[in-house]
Amino acid sequence: MRLGILDQVPLHEGDTIEQTMEATKRLVIEAERLGYERYWFAEHHNTNGLLSAAPELFIARMGEATSRIKLGSGGVLLPQYHPLKIAESFSTLVAFYPNRIELGIGNSPGGSERTRSALTDGADNGAAQFPRLLDEVEGFLTDSLSSRHPYRIVKTTPRVKEQLPLAILGLSPRSAVLAAERGHGLVFGHFINPDKWEETLRTYRDEFVPIDGRSPNVIVCVFVICAETMEEAERLAQTQDGWIQGIRLGHSIVPSFATTKTKRWNAEQQQRIQHDRRRTIVGTPETVAEELRILSDRYQTDQFLLINNAFDQQKRLRSYQLIAEQLLH
Repeated sequence: MRLGILDQVPLHEGDTIEQTMEATKRLVIEAERLGYERYWFAEHHNTNGLLSAAPELFIARMGEATSRIKLGSGGVLLPQYHPLKIAESFSTLVAFYPNRIELGIGNSPGGSERTRSALTDGADNGAAQFPRLLDEVEGFLTDSLSSRHPYRIVKTTPRVKEQLPLAILGLSPRSAVLAAERGHGLVFGHFINPDKWEETLRTYRDEFVPIDGRSPNVIVCVFVICAETMEEAERLAQTQDGWIQGIRLGHSIVPSFATTKTKRWNAEQQQRIQHDRRRTIVGTPETVAEELRILSDRYQTDQFLLINNAFDQQKRLRSYQLIAEQLLH
């Protein structure tokens, strides 16, 4: 099984931003040692607890701290930016770290409408332009813009020869078609909403165009919380349950065990927590391995990005260690 990590860089209750950044660096270094294939950084804005607002900067810093693990974005929120700037940022990263950089691209606004407007300095929402913007990013990266394109003579700096792997983050057949028609990878967000998985992945594989010999490339991202015992795994999962509920209220700091213990959820919230658990694997190393194998059969892929936003950075790191010991050694 080919495992990676998706990191939103969650701030834990009681930790400082500086402590969180150092914990992130330790986790990336350990992930490489353990044999994880890739480490991607998300992009979120205007939150108090998700610190990954600039994935390209995390990639740059962590590339210096590691030597083999692939580093990527999960993903750059394309409608909020200009294609040339994204192409040049990632071609620079490729120049720094050849054969290690991956570009995951998303179509999310990155937050509220006001946040999106702040990111674009008041420009209209570019979500409808996503296919064109996506093509322009690739066009700049590969110097393949149409001869009729108004920016055809503009070249990306630096002009690296390496072909940067692109993947589309998606939850629906619409995203699958975009990725398939362009021969890009597809990252399916099981951790966000797994409901349309069958239609989405069938569409992607049926519609895939093998440009330059590429083949369909599916990565599934899922919440996974692992501990030595089921009781401890459940205790950790409850802090993530609380975090997810907090997200809905605009509070994204991961709650401590003490805070989680004092929470009293009403019937509607309890039902929502149970519904949300379908996005998460919780258990011992053996349980987690079995559940990932079931998902591997369902999705017909052996590639996963794991995400863990449970409390305590050391226990979070230990979760990834236990999974690696079970599946990567």
